[in-house]
Amino acid sequence: QWAEISALAKKKGHFVVMDSAYQGFASGDPDVDAASLRMFVKDGHQIALCQSFAKNFGLYGHRIGTFSMVCADPEEAKKVESQLKILARPMYSNPPIQGANIINTILDDPALKQQWFDDVKLMADRIISMRQGLTDALVKNGSTEDWAHINAQIGMFCFSGLTPEQCDLLASDHSVYLTRNGRISMAGVTSKNTDYLANAIVDVRKKAPAS
Repeated sequence: QWAEISALAKKKGHFVVMDSAYQGFASGDPDVDAASLRMFVKDGHQIALCQSFAKNFGLYGHRIGTFSMVCADPEEAKKVESQLKILARPMYSNPPIQGANIINTILDDPALKQQWFDDVKLMADRIISMRQGLTDALVKNGSTEDWAHINAQIGMFCFSGLTPEQCDLLASDHSVYLTRNGRISMAGVTSKNTDYLANAIVDVRKKAPAS
């Protein structure tokens, strides 16, 4: 699918902007998760990349990330850099440096970088196991619906299929909070709360059936 998207974007002359906010949390391997990005660059796209390290490095509050652009040559790169500096100057001028220093320290040290790869894999595997745990708990708590989409999705979040009304009931009746489009943070699901969450979901599905 990525190859088809790349070819179509090339055919239509689209400028591609990629968002990488959870690198490593999809497959458990940051290199695997970067495959689509590298494919587009290899295919000749001069892409822009918006990258965040808040989640995969546990650096919420540090506002750490990068904005990168692939340019045709050094001369174009200088012009693009100049324009980006003009845009950045009135917004924040210079970002906080401590987050960038932490990232540099980890990625520049082979041992620390490998430890980070291992930690990301551990986190990704935990999220995957919580997806399975939640679907198992839904069945255990009496749901006869098909929840395969929970396991089919990847990353930190899950679009549950719950309606806005059901999400409201989860909050008011069970103190379970999620966005009204049904998006659940799988990082907040644990082996200790899957039964409670599943029971709550089954309850609100009965109280406010989806039309």
